[in-house]
Amino acid sequence: MLRLTVVLVPVVALGLGCASLTRSATSGFANDIYLAIVNQDDVATVRDGAPAYLLALDGLIEGSPEDVELLLSGSRLYGAYASAFVDEGARGRRMWERALAYARRALCLELRDVCDATNGPFEPFAESLEGVGEGDLPVLYGFGSAWAGWSQLHAEDWGVVADIPKVEALMERVVALDDVHDGGTAHLYLGVLYTQRPASLGGRPEQARRHFERAIEISGGRNLIAKVYYARQYARLVFDRPLHDRLLGEVVEADPREPGLTLSNTLAQERAARLLEAADEYF
Repeated sequence: MLRLTVVLVPVVALGLGCASLTRSATSGFANDIYLAIVNQDDVATVRDGAPAYLLALDGLIEGSPEDVELLLSGSRLYGAYASAFVDEGARGRRMWERALAYARRALCLELRDVCDATNGPFEPFAESLEGVGEGDLPVLYGFGSAWAGWSQLHAEDWGVVADIPKVEALMERVVALDDVHDGGTAHLYLGVLYTQRPASLGGRPEQARRHFERAIEISGGRNLIAKVYYARQYARLVFDRPLHDRLLGEVVEADPREPGLTLSNTLAQERAARLLEAADEYF
């Protein structure tokens, strides 16, 4: 934390005339921290050390509450940490609430029409997405990611479940604008979303399968968490044990080190091992 203060004070001291430089420095710092975390292969180091940087990002956002890049960085890091290290209890819900709040603030600053439509009926929301261009992709995807993660923690709330088609439409728009954005992770979100509900309530398992496979294809098979979710969400849903065991076996035996994916891949291997151990009880 002291190192952060030493870096930022000289920049801030330059005065209001260098506000753009301040924004660039703080946003760059947030992105650098995120990259350092996702490229870390020591899970315990990230689990124990990342909360200090979550607080640091909170402080930076307090000082620049309309900095869209900072808001998206804060949302992304809170969501990543909660997903990796926090259970579904009260703390997890608080962290996802913050992730969603930061992403929503960024959305409302950049895409007001979409922001206003999120709380209304599906059709006006879907229509608002049609006006979103490729230049707006980071904020749209950032909000969609936080919304999807937050929704998973509220699967028992039928009001939240009723809004899942909006999240799906948003991610489908991301895919339509740029199929490989963020390494094709929008496909992974869609795979999970389409397997969250039974077919009678709008679930689409075969469409989910195509999205899982596309996410794996885009990463050249290096996004191991995509294989874990493919096995857990789809293979278990359709009781395809050969597919389930093959995917998880590939994850366990892979080298987890990959730029931007090392931490996720390391965690994926731990989850894959647990799923394999419990496979006899499930199938």
